[in-house]
Parts: sequence; structure tokens; C-alpha cells
Amino acid sequence: QIIVDDDDSKVWSLYDAGPRSIRCPLIFLPPVSGTADVFFQQILALTGWGYRVIALQYPVYWDHLEFCDGFRKLLDHLQLDKVHLFGASLGGFLAQKFAEYTHKSPRVQSLILCNAFSDTSIFNQTWTANSFWLMPAFMLKKIVLGNFASGPVDPEMADGIDFMVDRLESLGQSELASRLTLNCQNSYVEPHKIRDIPVTIMDVFDQSALSTEAKEEMYKLYPNARRAHLKTGGNFPYLCRSAEVNLYIQIHLLQFHGTRYAAIDPSMVSAEELEVQKISLHTSSEQEEQ
Repeated sequence: QIIVDDDDSKVWSLYDAGPRSIRCPLIFLPPVSGTADVFFQQILALTGWGYRVIALQYPVYWDHLEFCDGFRKLLDHLQLDKVHLFGASLGGFLAQKFAEYTHKSPRVQSLILCNAFSDTSIFNQTWTANSFWLMPAFMLKKIVLGNFASGPVDPEMADGIDFMVDRLESLGQSELASRLTLNCQNSYVEPHKIRDIPVTIMDVFDQSALSTEAKEEMYKLYPNARRAHLKTGGNFPYLCRSAEVNLYIQIHLLQFHGTRYAAIDPSMVSAEELEVQKISLHTSSEQEEQ
């Protein structure tokens, strides 16, 4: 747990795993309902392959600027000049806002945006955003749970949803209220400030909290982004489709292997592995074109 602000109540909780010699790790930012440990499947797999990954839980921030400032201080504290960001839902929005906030002296080397959005107005809640801080925790939880999948799902997805409900229960009123405020406060991403950053957009074809319009908007904003589509996975593919998600993360990070922005220990990358990944990249881009 780390405190970087003057305010002692703002505590960042994080898991930092993998080789510390890596100076450009992959950092995970959770959704509204999530805590740092919702990415345990990624931490276990990726560190096993030699990557350094950090999963975060943000403290209570009430606006995007305050969050970005706190996050920048955290990176300074961890002595990380540049990082790769994986953001899920609200985490994806905050990752884009942070890239935008630091665009004059860039801190974000690349982005993986999972079920993310670029404009908070899609939730039609901008007018209530200012009143979340007044609501009791049970009401806030109800709002969040309203976006969880209802209806029959496969066992892995059911487990994923159960795990997220459990994580949601662990969040206090101010944590939830502040995240919902960040999620719904009137704001959008200015793509011209981050257009040079390599982006992978990861989304699912089955039911999730994101509308088709919100997804289309993301594709428009990042016309050159790689796309990682999962047939199924709902709101939490990193939990219930972790093998696919982890593969897409590796494919995304491959472009930095052999550079100072590699998130992997160089000794863990064999020439054969690089070749195999290049071929898989080539086939996946061909499939996209068809």
C-alpha cells in the first residue's frame, strides 16, 4: 500500500509481480466494481512468462484530473518513466485520460482497452454523477449490479460474476461513490492527444455493459488500433476467458520486445518464440482483413 498524495487517506493498493529490473511494466486498472486482485489470472500467467505486471486499486478520487495527478505521483514513486496500461471499463477510460493528461511528456507507452469507452455520456448518468456521494452503499451497489449479466451464463462466467460481486461487497461507500462519479462525470477523451500511442481494443461479442454505439465510437477514435475480439466473455473476460485475454496481451506487448519498453525479461524471450508470435500476429491481421 502506497500513499503519494498529501492526503493520508488516499492509499493506492497494488500487486507488483515479476522481474523488478523491467522499467516499463504492464499496469492493470480495474473497473468500477473491481479491486487489484481481479487480475490475478493475468498476474499468475504473465509473470510466469517473465513479464513484470502491476495491478492497482485506486484510492478515492472525485475527478479525472485529481486521479491523473495521483497516478503520475504513484509512477514517480515507483520510479517508472513509461508504462503500458491495461484498463477494464472505467479503468480503460482512466487509462486514456492519463495518456491524454501526460501527452506533453508522455508516460504511457501503449494501451490495451478492454470493454472500455471514450465518453462518459453513454451511461446517461451525467446529471446524477454529482449526487453519488450522498447515496448509501447498498444503493450504489445496486446501480453497479444492474450492469452485470443476467440470464444463463456458462460456469466460468458465473464464477467470474460471483468473484466480482464478492469484490464489490468489499468496497466502501466512498470508494464506490467516487468510482461511479468518475465513471459518469461529464467527460470524454481527446484522441488527437494520444493518437501516436499503440492501442489494442479488446471487446466481447456477447452481452456486456457497453452498447454497440460505444464500441463503434472506440473504433472510430482509434482507426489504427489492433482489435482483439472475444466471442464471449461478458463484462469480465480477464476472469472467465483469461487464456484468450492473456494471449492478446502477449501479442500486444510483442511489438516492444527487444526495445527498452519491453515489459518482459529479455532472457525469457527465445528467437523461436518471437518467430511464432510474429506468425500468429500475421495470421490474425489477415483474418481481420477478410
